[in-house]
Amino acid sequence: MHFLTKECWAFQPTCVPNMTDPTPSSVRAFKGPISEPKNPKKLPCLSQMSDGILMEEGEGNRETEVAPALLAVHPFDKFVAVSVGAELRIFDLQGGYSVLVKDDSAGLHKDSIRAIRFSAHGKLLVSAGDDKLVKIWTTDSWCCTTTVYSEKRVSAVAITNDSHFVCFADKFGVVWVVDLTDYSENQALVNKKAVPILAHYCSIITTLEFSPDGRFLISADRDSKIRVTVFPKKPLVGAHEIQRFCLGHTEFVSCLAFVSIPDCHEALLVSGSGDSTVRLWDVTDGTLLDTCEVGTEAGLLQSNVVREEESHPAVTDLCTIDGGNIVAVAIQSLQGIVLLSCNVSARTFAVAKVVPIKEEMFVPTCLWSSRFTNLLWMIMGVSNLSSCDLSSLARVKVITGLGESNLNSVDLEPKVLEDEAVPGGVKLLETLQGSLVVEAKVFSAAAEAVKTAMRSLLIKKQYPTEKREFRKRSRNDLKFKQ
Repeated sequence: MHFLTKECWAFQPTCVPNMTDPTPSSVRAFKGPISEPKNPKKLPCLSQMSDGILMEEGEGNRETEVAPALLAVHPFDKFVAVSVGAELRIFDLQGGYSVLVKDDSAGLHKDSIRAIRFSAHGKLLVSAGDDKLVKIWTTDSWCCTTTVYSEKRVSAVAITNDSHFVCFADKFGVVWVVDLTDYSENQALVNKKAVPILAHYCSIITTLEFSPDGRFLISADRDSKIRVTVFPKKPLVGAHEIQRFCLGHTEFVSCLAFVSIPDCHEALLVSGSGDSTVRLWDVTDGTLLDTCEVGTEAGLLQSNVVREEESHPAVTDLCTIDGGNIVAVAIQSLQGIVLLSCNVSARTFAVAKVVPIKEEMFVPTCLWSSRFTNLLWMIMGVSNLSSCDLSSLARVKVITGLGESNLNSVDLEPKVLEDEAVPGGVKLLETLQGSLVVEAKVFSAAAEAVKTAMRSLLIKKQYPTEKREFRKRSRNDLKFKQ
């Protein structure tokens, strides 16, 4: 068993110019010491990096970096979790009260949370983000059982279906694994360390998902790639077998979800992207089964668009409902959601409905479905707002009536619940939002801030040749011996 300490195996992404075919040889293993720099104040951190290259002084401003609000629902509808900036807010749906999280060892998050995820059995919640901390919380007492330190800022997390391993990805393109096989509900996990298992060639990994059968770990990045990796029986020694690459998106891949096939152990993968499409894949052979131009279908793509960056509104999130028969999609600039009807037997999908949200300028940043009630939970939110009086915003809404039969009925339309009708009612909204009333101008500012932040993070910057060469010479992404 090798841990990332003084002497270890790690994965070094190798940036190859003009690489057109992503192959496993682009990731090589190296053995070497990982040590702290002697003068860390003079060395750049990941916030100064772009594409694995050092950014010049003044190019980035971490203090004003915007982070979207996130939401996750307990698999058995016991809790709803929301993160806004560095704050983690929990509401107990069964007890009807807010929950206070506790961490007596490393303290709470100190920077924006970028990923939250409940385990399949609901006993754990994992949170991680820009403070380079991965925190594992037990939902019985809402205490942090362990804190894992990451070398870089964390961009995504995933948990195996048996909850034995937590995987997280950093913004340098490396996926790490944490062993939880010795987890006990009544005992803290001490000195847990992460081990690197795969890498994405210096590209920011945007999302991670395990296949329903646990065979594959799916990772997507800002270079439009989806990698299907065979998750090994002994992940601490690395994941070396690539099943397939799913290639077809023309912009960053922002979100992934699985659609289950009835009476079958396999599942189909759904992906959303900055190219304004949702695509359906067979992960076993990487076949692209269907593509839906959701931006066009929702009426967002106009022929007279002036600014190039607005020509393809990005898919910000998606989730499956009703066993995968329905896919809910959130799109930048869309005040509502798009519902896709998925025909699993034909392996196709199509837009069934667009559900508008007219009362407020509500553009969801995160979606989550309730397994038992077919409710769709949505949040629009952002941290570090600089253009208005509020420093952050969180607004939670719920849509009901999302069964497959309802999509084909004129009388049973999906509808947005009033605040009083939301599970947990006004008390839940006060806990998760921080406030019940939000001014209209704040919604507009938040929507624009999230759009700008996503493009700044995931759209590659183009530099003149001279500046590009300077940035390459100034790279500091390799570790050296003391």
